Amino acid sequence: MTTRREMAIVGKRSVAKTPELSTRTRKTVMNACERIRFYLLCSLVIVLPALPGFAQAAAAAAPTDVLPIFKDADGQNDFDFEIGTWKTHVRRRLRPLTGSTEWVEMNGTSVVRKVWDGRANLVELVADTSAGRFEGLSLRLYNPQSKQWSLNFVNARDGVMTPPTIGQFKDGRGEFFAQETLNGRAIFVKFVISEITADSCRFEQSFSDDGGRTWEVNWIATDTRVHEPR
Repeated sequence: MTTRREMAIVGKRSVAKTPELSTRTRKTVMNACERIRFYLLCSLVIVLPALPGFAQAAAAAAPTDVLPIFKDADGQNDFDFEIGTWKTHVRRRLRPLTGSTEWVEMNGTSVVRKVWDGRANLVELVADTSAGRFEGLSLRLYNPQSKQWSLNFVNARDGVMTPPTIGQFKDGRGEFFAQETLNGRAIFVKFVISEITADSCRFEQSFSDDGGRTWEVNWIATDTRVHEPR
């Protein structure tokens, strides 16, 4: 027969062993949970990309590739995206580099024609403003030695061609620079072509009178392609 003393001793031993067993059990459970979580993550990595919703979201988040023409190494076809007829909306700052915040808006049409199999092109811009009609012409020429473009603009109002802005496209964005005079002062000119898609693009011109440290935008044009009837 077991005495009360023996029972007490057995009880103490059981109590002493309980924390040790509990710790081992807790570690076992935690290890099992880690393995289950690992297997679930592996399953998600395999299954999620195959789900239509996940694939669509991933495609929407991915950056848009530049148009194929900009992948040419020499850049001689970089303006091919613009060949055709476009509706244009223009905002022009009056009296640039004077602190003026007055802008005028124009709506018109831009027609771009390919010359020399794409190594040159001619742009005719006609737009109406509250002050009358604006007409401009731009001749773009590709230089095969420098692999750069020169943009030569003339306003029909005076018929004088401005100094060309010279530059190139990189990753679907064109930047062109020149040095001119404005009100007798030497300035830098920057012309940027960006946000290019098959049916739209943006043009922005800026002036700087401090050596290029700061730039003031004075011309913004947003063009939308006009699809010819088939």
